[in-house]
Amino acid sequence: MALSTPPLHTMDHARQQFASDNYAGTCPQALQSLLQANDSGHAAAYGDDPWTERSSNMLRELFGIDCDVYYVFNGTAANSLALAAMCQSYHSVICTPMAHIETDECGGPEFFSNGSKLLVAENQSEAARLGKLTPEAVETLVTRRKDIHYPRPKVVSITQATELGTVYSVEDVRALSWMAKKHQLKLHMDGARFANAVAHLGCSPADITWRAGVDVLCFGGTKNGLPVGEAVVFFDRQLAQDLAWRVKQAGQLASKMRFISAPWVGLLENDVWLHNARHANAMAQRLYQGLVTIAGLKVLHAPQANGVFAQLPAPVIAALRERGWKFYEFIAGGGCRFMCAWDTTEASVDALLADLRQILP
Repeated sequence: MALSTPPLHTMDHARQQFASDNYAGTCPQALQSLLQANDSGHAAAYGDDPWTERSSNMLRELFGIDCDVYYVFNGTAANSLALAAMCQSYHSVICTPMAHIETDECGGPEFFSNGSKLLVAENQSEAARLGKLTPEAVETLVTRRKDIHYPRPKVVSITQATELGTVYSVEDVRALSWMAKKHQLKLHMDGARFANAVAHLGCSPADITWRAGVDVLCFGGTKNGLPVGEAVVFFDRQLAQDLAWRVKQAGQLASKMRFISAPWVGLLENDVWLHNARHANAMAQRLYQGLVTIAGLKVLHAPQANGVFAQLPAPVIAALRERGWKFYEFIAGGGCRFMCAWDTTEASVDALLADLRQILP
């Protein structure tokens, strides 16, 4: 079956949902690699296995650079350990108010860096309203204070795609990199949905990362068809000098590393990661095109990745939940997020739209 038309779940209890792309299962190719790793007998522990070597080399080939690759269990660990490697405790990290490191990681970046402070950019520009950090906002924070009583800015952190489903263009990243380097800052990219951003832009992974000035990328796999595991990719290899020890100390060094790294082989072979992301993005576009035809709701902006954001009246939200739909509300003014995944079907999208049309005739 083509990757663009994954099978529809047939059991009611397994109905596809739109709360998160984490709800989706493992894609067949990643699962097949996992099973092959399991069937291959004994293998060395802690990453000294052929699957970890192979997937790491595949990532180096994908990005076209000799980068350092580390696998961890989840995105919080990936971001927190990457930022800790880039900062000292007296440093600070510049990010947006909606950044996952600010709102959803329970102080992980601060904890693992022994206290590096997050500096949240306050900006009323159009880009900021779309979840993006701007060079101007970075410079405002860097130049606000220079005294020894202020945590010294060290890193700019951006999310690609953003928490609002928008995407930084190559030019956007280059502009942020230029501003970061102007002030001797490093650039970190939280790429939990990096694949979706690349799928939208149609550029090479290298063009939107190290060629644009990104020093470290946290490449998300879980939201794109993996069972578990994120890749931390250091384009600036000097920053990864002690990361192996950080990973071990944080309890993120998998003894049977091949079961994290092997699914990456299945995801990277034949560009499955990109096919999965394109499909998720296409389903978000289908949902968006349906939503804009329904009176009584407001779509906040056109999706660029795999998330659609809409303002729904409270009775509509309640009615959808009564019909069994799951989604998150975390944007002021009644905003709701609907996420599509690698396996979201047209039928699932159409079923959600049909219920909305019944509720809002």
